[in-house]
Amino acid sequence: MSETVTVAPRRRGREARREQRAAPPPPELRAVRPGLEGGLYQPLSEADVKRVHEAALVLLEEVGLSDAIPSCIEMVTAAGGSLTDGGRLLFPRALVEDTIAKAARRFPIHGFDPRHDFEPWGKKVHFGTAGAAVHMVDAMTGAYRESTLADLYDIARTVDRMDHIHFFQRSIVLRDIEDSRALDINTCYAAVSGTSKHVGTSFFQPEHVDETVRMLHMIAGGEDKWRARPFVSMSSCFVVPPMKFAEDACRCLEVGVRAGMPILLLAAGQAGATSPASLAGAVVQETAEVLAGLTYVNLIVPGHPCIFGAWPFVSDLRTGAMSGGSGEQAMLMAACAQMAQFYDLPGGIAAGMTDSKVPDAQSGYEKGYTVALAAQSGGNMIYESAGMHASLLGFCLESLVIDNDMLGSVLRTVRGIEVNDEHLAVETIREVCTQGPGHFLGHEQTLDLMLKDYVYPEVGDRTSPKEWVEQGSTNIVDKARLRTRQILDEHFPGHIDAALDARLREAFPILLPRKAMRPRA
Repeated sequence: MSETVTVAPRRRGREARREQRAAPPPPELRAVRPGLEGGLYQPLSEADVKRVHEAALVLLEEVGLSDAIPSCIEMVTAAGGSLTDGGRLLFPRALVEDTIAKAARRFPIHGFDPRHDFEPWGKKVHFGTAGAAVHMVDAMTGAYRESTLADLYDIARTVDRMDHIHFFQRSIVLRDIEDSRALDINTCYAAVSGTSKHVGTSFFQPEHVDETVRMLHMIAGGEDKWRARPFVSMSSCFVVPPMKFAEDACRCLEVGVRAGMPILLLAAGQAGATSPASLAGAVVQETAEVLAGLTYVNLIVPGHPCIFGAWPFVSDLRTGAMSGGSGEQAMLMAACAQMAQFYDLPGGIAAGMTDSKVPDAQSGYEKGYTVALAAQSGGNMIYESAGMHASLLGFCLESLVIDNDMLGSVLRTVRGIEVNDEHLAVETIREVCTQGPGHFLGHEQTLDLMLKDYVYPEVGDRTSPKEWVEQGSTNIVDKARLRTRQILDEHFPGHIDAALDARLREAFPILLPRKAMRPRA
């Protein structure tokens, strides 16, 4: 008996193409992606940039930095520098210029998962977190409480699900761990366990760097694999502005460099307090300090990967308090992105550091313009871009989700408007006007560009007032809380398997309970 086979009619034309477009396009065809090129906003003219550079060289050659540790003094003086009678280490122009010429430029930033690798050079824009907040913020009540190890893990795994946050630098201090060794090791462990994106961390003591790097060797599968793909970088506050080395940080820096860890050279003076009140002077000082750090690192290991991290912060000169959300802050960071581009070095700047204590209107407008200008300046790695409050003193999980929406929209402005035959749409307009229904809603081009040219918010509201009321009149914080709870209930990254995690716990003082790293029964 022959079997009757029924063949479904083959879908053709518009219906089949609509079905194909129901799935998101591949990353390279989406409306936004890591590494879109900025650079349209430039607060400094070309002549201004050169004057900043010249002033920085004068400071390094004539003023220098104090409190250098002996190994730093030995390396710099052997390379042509000198130590004054007052103990200031001077960097001659030729040494600094030679360093800039030979410094590493085209190195990737690796994630644990290669899907998250990116290229921090030119004017390519990437967003990430950072900070050393000592409080977590309750978005609903405004209450502040001390931040904990469990919070850091929760932040990391939330970042792991945010499409527009491309790397994770630790954003809080673990206030429930007093021992500095345990704090350094557990900070790195919780961050790396919570996300397969690139992680940034910092250290109190050089021996903690050694021990943590040994942990990273185990996670990577061996020292050779770690050195080939270092997925953790060190945020090094190697200076105490103005123009003074930080001794413990320098000792950590030397260990991290020799261990193959990429370095964020972070100089963070505060205008009017630890750097000049003049905006240009603040840029000059932080540029000089970072160039000193770059020279120092390249004397330790020539060509070591460094991120140019000039971060001049702003003071509210009425009180002396930091003002992370100010217009002056936005301009300063954009100017520092220009300086990194002038040197053709990977650059890291900071934006999104609202002064507001909760996710409110002030938070929205301060984060919006500071992040937009940072991205439009072409900053390669934009730190602090999500979740921060109270000028870096507080962190809010709901804001992380809200800010992810903002970052997607900002990236869309960085991408700009494509002008070509297809996008000029002359034939599309002709077809709709002369043959079609008189609108573009169902047109092939509209359907094709829905996901390729447009970015849609995850928690932002675009409903009509009637729909909004029918859906419960929720605000963005309500929706962000629901989304945060969903992620924390469901997303437990497994890129470090249970057997490896058990070995890590045997070898190191890991304090995050395993039960906090899996769904509740």
